[in-house]
Amino acid sequence: MANLADEYGTDVEIYIKALTTTIHADTPTGAPAHLHDLLEQLGLERHEYPTGGPLYIWHTVPEHLNADEQKRLVTRAIPALLVAGYEVNCTPDVFDKATYRQAVHDIRTRAARPAGQHPAPARSPSRPAPARRAP
Repeated sequence: MANLADEYGTDVEIYIKALTTTIHADTPTGAPAHLHDLLEQLGLERHEYPTGGPLYIWHTVPEHLNADEQKRLVTRAIPALLVAGYEVNCTPDVFDKATYRQAVHDIRTRAARPAGQHPAPARSPSRPAPARRAP
């Protein structure tokens, strides 16, 4: 089995498997568990195959999604992988520019508004309180 991430020296290689319509995300042999977990959190499905040596692990986009949804799902995953510090390569036939831009915008918006912090409620305009006089 060919592993494009090993071949190209990247953390994640995203492509359509030859002679199929399946979108694959290859990770290098011995990739950290965190990377596999992150790919699953982003909506990809993990597959494993014992090779007699290291366990061969790859991910695919769920096949129940239509082709456009599959491309959007995998494209939305790219910015999250990059922010996590992984090197990602994606073939142009899978990449959706508008989805990527929206995913980047979403990440930036979340980063600008940390969890647990909520904007203060808008106050209604009021007249200043009159100054108190001492008797």
